[in-house]
Amino acid sequence: MSRLVDELHLLARSEQPDFLHPAPADLQALTRALAVKARSLVSRPWLLTQAAHGVAVLDAQRITQAVMQLAENAAAHTPPGTPIELGSAITGEFVEFVVADRGPGIPAKERLRIFDRFARLDTRRTDGTGLGLSIVAAIAQAHGGHVSVTGRNGGGAVFCLSVPRVRPTRRANQENPL
Repeated sequence: MSRLVDELHLLARSEQPDFLHPAPADLQALTRALAVKARSLVSRPWLLTQAAHGVAVLDAQRITQAVMQLAENAAAHTPPGTPIELGSAITGEFVEFVVADRGPGIPAKERLRIFDRFARLDTRRTDGTGLGLSIVAAIAQAHGGHVSVTGRNGGGAVFCLSVPRVRPTRRANQENPL
């Protein structure tokens, strides 16, 4: 129950101006740190596919929180011993953090719904709150970005957390622009 309350509180805070603490972050170092954290999260073959070179202005702690949620989900939905890929890339003005697995994948008709609060595809599982992916989406949105999921050939899911390299400033009529 306390986990549920904590996650609901985090979602409520994600709409507040002080939710993020953006600072310049070395993307290669951040991506490598994400890979190390993922390896300590669960015993799986983690493959660092690519680490973006450059700097982005973002909240590295929140990005880490979001990517670790994606990593936990990938591990929960793939058989033991199945490799999970993690990486980052710069695409135009955005940084993309990718977690890809070889699990059962997500049906196309469910791909948007899974980011809703309390959404669950596997109702047999009882170990989560159904808020993890909505928290990832909230972190992406707070950065001015988004999260998406696609399928992959041979089965599995590819999650992409995409955030601007430099967070857009808030509208001029709002207080405390970042």
